[in-house]
Amino acid sequence: MARAGLTAERITRAAADLADEVGFDNVTVSALARHFGVKDASLYSHVKNLRDLRTRVAVLAAGEMVDLIAAAVAGRSGKDALAAFAGAYRSYALRHPGRYAATQSKVDLAQVADLAPFLRTGELTYGMLRAYDLAEPDLTDAVRLLRSTFHGYTSLEAAGGFQHSRDVDASWDQAIEALHVLLTHWPRASKEER
Repeated sequence: MARAGLTAERITRAAADLADEVGFDNVTVSALARHFGVKDASLYSHVKNLRDLRTRVAVLAAGEMVDLIAAAVAGRSGKDALAAFAGAYRSYALRHPGRYAATQSKVDLAQVADLAPFLRTGELTYGMLRAYDLAEPDLTDAVRLLRSTFHGYTSLEAAGGFQHSRDVDASWDQAIEALHVLLTHWPRASKEER
């Protein structure tokens, strides 16, 4: 592949593809250089270092994931929005394991040029929860519950952690139903906690 064709975006997309193949933690500048048929140094004119490359992959993946979720929840509210949000989240995590891992990595937001995907993710999540009429700190607690539930479930599913004969999709649907019931009957924080 010609060096002239290298750009930060092209390198980032190749790194995201590689992450899906070999795992996000296994993405290296050397592996990408081999992919492009160039020396490692050729990539450093486009990305600063491995940390910069991984941050770029996290931003790319966050953007892809939030676009998928936004399309799924558009025009929906309440339980329908919750199920659509959760389904899009799960679908992305299972289809793109390396990219998904990048979205879960710690990113120094001060080093990120484009914060839009991260901000949009927060806006979508809080927007989806509006139907449940939660105020702070309950809203933050609910967001954390959803994220940990979706992440835990998809991580276990991807690792083959569900060995019971019960259909995994049926369990997922039941989990979403349980989350809806919980959000509808959320135990409100006391006035001292607010």
